[in-house]
Amino acid sequence: MALTVTRLVIPSGAAAFKAATTVQKAGVHTSSVRSLRYGWWAYALGERTTPRFKEYSKIISIDGNLASGKGALAQKLADKLGMLYMPEPDTFYLDKMTGEKEPLSVDYNGMCSLEKFYTDPKATDGNSYRLQLWMYTIRLMQYSDAIEHLITTGQGVILERSPFSDMVFVEAMYKQGYIRRECVDHYNEIKGISICEFLPPHLAIYVDLPAEEVQKKLKQSSKPYLQNVPLAYLKSIEDSYKKSFLPKISESAEVLAYDATQAQDVERVAEDIEYLKFDKGPWLEQDDVTYHHMRMLVEDKQRVATLTTIPKFLPEVTIGAHDYDEKYYAYKSLPGKKYAPGYNADVGDKNIWLK
Repeated sequence: MALTVTRLVIPSGAAAFKAATTVQKAGVHTSSVRSLRYGWWAYALGERTTPRFKEYSKIISIDGNLASGKGALAQKLADKLGMLYMPEPDTFYLDKMTGEKEPLSVDYNGMCSLEKFYTDPKATDGNSYRLQLWMYTIRLMQYSDAIEHLITTGQGVILERSPFSDMVFVEAMYKQGYIRRECVDHYNEIKGISICEFLPPHLAIYVDLPAEEVQKKLKQSSKPYLQNVPLAYLKSIEDSYKKSFLPKISESAEVLAYDATQAQDVERVAEDIEYLKFDKGPWLEQDDVTYHHMRMLVEDKQRVATLTTIPKFLPEVTIGAHDYDEKYYAYKSLPGKKYAPGYNADVGDKNIWLK
């Protein structure tokens, strides 16, 4: 069985999202007495989503090549429109969700390294594809957080890159010989059975910065491993965005494209958004019943993570049963992992029951 090395303990939607943002949700979702998950009873008692939606109750993704200015535009636009800004997640996003004081070992975060990818993209241990599949899983988790925030508060969300655009990196990796054809097929299968469970962004904004300019900016990066990214790889990402992602996403979402200079004019971007009709895509077909089922899905983070695993052998992402058990028990032996939060404290060799 192929195992995407996903964190073994993922918090419930209420706990996970509370760690990710300070914005309060609808009252039925959390309680000062105990964590209560939204469910059938809440819906039966009258909890509804559509009354909370306003003009900017939408999800907007900002896409583009590395160092293209996505983050700056996303942050300023969120401030301008009164939306929640979600920065691009890193490989330790789950640690933030679970409230870890310090990032845990990579053994519990996908068993992959971003730095290693940029310094040795053709590593024979399969790091490049493990990284890509892990990042897709993480982006899917963050996207579920974005949808959960939208439907429980009515506040729109702007995030850097959504899981809908991750295929551009898979294509670029394959073109440069970083991953095998079997990895591309594996990724397509996983994405095919998982992304269909989520609605696409209402709007995708593409920031266009030529690959040559991207490379120049990366050479000035404070991170040494980003200073030698091959131009061919950056061009492949740019080509995939323009030839694959943008034509595809435009079928179900609004699309705006700007060069890097235009993207700095937040007033103009906000004005362009104001003139959009948002008259296409699956969001138009939703009602309180479908939002109910969507909310049940996105608050269940374990269920979301499970969507990215399939029982298929692939050396890059498969570990044996003994290795799996070893990592599982090593994780459970970490302080505070043996019991539910609030019911034990590890002091020496003793477990003390706490109320």
